[in-house]
This record gives sequence, C-alpha cells and structure tokens, in this order.
Amino acid sequence: MNKWSYLYVIILIFNFSVFQSCNSEQKEIPYIVHNESDNKAKVYSEDHSGIDKIRSIDSLNQSLTGERQNAITKAVQKCSPAIVGINVTEVVKVEYQDPFFDDPLLRHFFGRRDRGYVREYEVRGLGSGFMISPDGYILTNHHVAGNASKIIVTTTDGKKYDADIIGADMVSDVAVLKIKGTEFPYLNLANSDNVIIGEWAISFGNPFGLFDLNAKPTVTVGVISNKGINFTQDNRVYKDMIQTDAAISSGNSGGPLVNALGEVIGINTIIFSTSQSNRGAGSIGIGWSIPINRVKKIVDILIKDKQINRNYVIGMEVREIDAQIARYLKLPNSDGVVVVSINRNSEADKAGIMPGDIITEINGVKVLSINDYVMVINDCVVGDNLNITLARDGKTVNTKMELKQARR
Repeated sequence: MNKWSYLYVIILIFNFSVFQSCNSEQKEIPYIVHNESDNKAKVYSEDHSGIDKIRSIDSLNQSLTGERQNAITKAVQKCSPAIVGINVTEVVKVEYQDPFFDDPLLRHFFGRRDRGYVREYEVRGLGSGFMISPDGYILTNHHVAGNASKIIVTTTDGKKYDADIIGADMVSDVAVLKIKGTEFPYLNLANSDNVIIGEWAISFGNPFGLFDLNAKPTVTVGVISNKGINFTQDNRVYKDMIQTDAAISSGNSGGPLVNALGEVIGINTIIFSTSQSNRGAGSIGIGWSIPINRVKKIVDILIKDKQINRNYVIGMEVREIDAQIARYLKLPNSDGVVVVSINRNSEADKAGIMPGDIITEINGVKVLSINDYVMVINDCVVGDNLNITLARDGKTVNTKMELKQARR
C-alpha cells in the first residue's frame, strides 16, 4: 500500500470520529410522525439516553390552557359578576334671558324687565358601578349618578333594576346606590394603604356603553403607576389618588380598580386624555382612582346619614402669593396663602386671624399654594377643628378654629 492509500484511510477514520462527536452533543431531536392506525399527530422527542417521550396534541393543548390561567384571569373571573352598568336620567334646568331687554338702550326707555324663563331638559348618561354587599348596595361616582332623577342598573345576568340613591357626596365624588334583591355577588374591599407602585391593576367598567351589548364588563389591565396624588376639579377634592395605566375611558367612571387578588383598591374616576370624540374621551394611559380607604369612610357616613354636612362658612378670603405680593409684604418666598379679608364675627374672626396673615399649615398639612388650602378646607365637615399656623410680622402664630353649621 503506497503512502497515498495510507493518507486516505486516515482521513476516513478522522471524519467518522468527528461525526460521532457532533452527534453526541445533540441531547434532543424533536420531530413529528403520524400514527396511521388512529391518524392522530403525536409529538416525539429523542434524547441521548435513548428514552422516547410521547405527548399527544390533546394533552399539550390541555397544558397550554392550564398555563393561560393566571392571577389576572382568576381575578377577572372572581370580580366580573359583581360589576354593573349604570344608565341615568338627570333633569337639568337652564335659565334663558330675553335678549330684547338686555339691550342698554331699551332698558333706558323701558326699564329693566325680568323676561327670563327656565326650561328643563332630560340629560341621559352612563357609567359603571360594583356591588359591595349581597343585599344590593352599589358604589359609583357622584358625577355618574349623584344628581340623577332615574337610575337603571344592569347586572351581568342581563337583568335591569331601578336603583335608589342612598347617599351622595359631591366633594369626594362618591355615591351609594341600592337595588332590591338578595344574594347578589359582591366584591371585597382591600386596604389601599398597602398598594404597591408597579403591581398589577385591573380595571372593570362600561366604557362608551359597551356593557349594554352583552351585559358584560370591559376588562383592562395595567400597573399602579403612582399614588398619593392630590388635586381638585370642579369643586371636588381628589385626595391620595391612585394612578394607573390600565385603560379608563368615558363610561368607566364608578367601576372598580382591583389588585391581582381580586380585591377593590379604588374607584375609577378621572382620566387625562387628549383623545376626544362625540362619545367621550379615550384612554392614553393616565387615569386615577379614589383610594378605597377614603371611600370606606364616606360610605359609612352616607349609609347612616344620607349626606355629608359640609355647610360651614369660614368667613375669610385668601389669595395665592405671587411675586408682587411677596415683594410688597417682604416675604422670603411665595409659600403659603395670604389672608386678604375677614368677615366680622365669622369663625376666622373669632380665631384671631387678621388680613395680611400668611397661612402656612392647616392640621399638619403644609400650605404651599392655593391648591393646598382648597384641598384641606373644601374637604372639611361641620364639627371639624382646624389647627392653623400663621406667619405674622416675621413671627409664627398658632390658632384654632371650629367649623360650625352655617346660619340660614
């Protein structure tokens, strides 16, 4: 055998060894064959140990279905039966003035004549709500049903009920309704103080009236984006609000925001939206819910007393401190609000507050702007006591004020 024959044999032996070593690294080779006896597809896999693994497509589908069940889907199944759609009718009064007698020249010759008249219109609206007890108590927003003359509640079994307003509070934007019946599904209320930024949040509701299509709520999922947010809108006080990116649109107001355990952490209330249509506003991922701990306190009072008594008069006028006022009063900064007038014999007068005083704190809450002042004062009730800190002539003055029932 010549040297070329030896070289050829060596190359063959080397290639065979490499082929064997490459195969030894492949632990599993899956492929599909068809069993002709039952014409049913099977999934096979082969590993280096030589043990065949067989699973039918049916078993695989069952496994996938099981994996699709998670905390979110379980919370949805738990909560959905307790969600309701709300349709309301509200009577709105509009006052009109005769433009003929608004003309200054005609008033000069004929005098001022009251030719105004009032017309009433029925305005229809919709929103969401949820059961909080088996005997038919429902939570929603005041701006959904607080001023309604007629309320129809639709449950997820398609039944419709006339609802009564048990109590409503405009300032906190909470309303309690009641329908007749027993053994209704209801939701458990969480401790919203324990909400974690970044945890899952699930929103339920009736956006754009979609609940009427099949008597089922619309579900959207997001996270808790922020919490402890304070602001006012339309004379309402929104305190410690929970922010979420779970889609909230027109019609979702009054529906619950729940955690992954299916517990209510808030009532969907307000959205920030640049998306508008003739049917309302759509979500851009910024929405707020009233924390359920705040709602609990309101509900207890509404069920007992039907309303929250906020009919008090403080008797003073305050203004935001701008740069001009700060310079005039020689203030180091623009923090606080300045008292510009005091009504004689008012609660503010009795507390010793004077024009020119700077209010810097109320009940331990820092007052840095007019919004901070409004947040505290507008959320008070008759009987509250206010501990007020003032800045006067470079000194700190502390005083107390009791909010009493306003005289008629």
